Amino acid sequence: MPYNPEKPRRSSLRLKGYDYTQPGAYFVTLCTKNRECLFGEVVGKVVELNEYGRIAAEMWQWLARQYLYVELDAWVVMPNHLHGILIITDTCSESDRKPLGGLVGAFKTVSGRKINQLRDTPGYPVWQRDFYDRINRNDKSLHNIRQYIANNPLQWDEDLENPNCDREVQSRQIPF
Repeated sequence: MPYNPEKPRRSSLRLKGYDYTQPGAYFVTLCTKNRECLFGEVVGKVVELNEYGRIAAEMWQWLARQYLYVELDAWVVMPNHLHGILIITDTCSESDRKPLGGLVGAFKTVSGRKINQLRDTPGYPVWQRDFYDRINRNDKSLHNIRQYIANNPLQWDEDLENPNCDREVQSRQIPF
């Protein structure tokens, strides 16, 4: 795509200079396009996934089967986003592995394609461009992230990703 000076350039959300192929635990959040509640709903503080949500869950697990250097820790598919801890292990050389962005891209591609096949919308974007990540630095942080993921369905009524959330009441911050 040619450079357009009238259109602002998007800056990368990744940590500048960091090698995202190196082993470690990465907390990622991916949102659906326009934060559409595509994957199901939260009923009684429990996520009830529909067919699209089950595909997203299945394809998240596919990452660990497809790439032997990937392990999955805590994760949850919410109505319009996914939180997960993805662990890149040192079971292969760094030249043989995709960086975090490549892994997330592979997940978005395969899940989006399968969801679009089911809903007969080929080429329609399922996922929002880019994703949020946080590099885990210690055990306390990892524990806090796991708690945050486990509690996400319980906090749905106050979640800014919830289109029915009262924005004036919402004050929850990510605790890590």
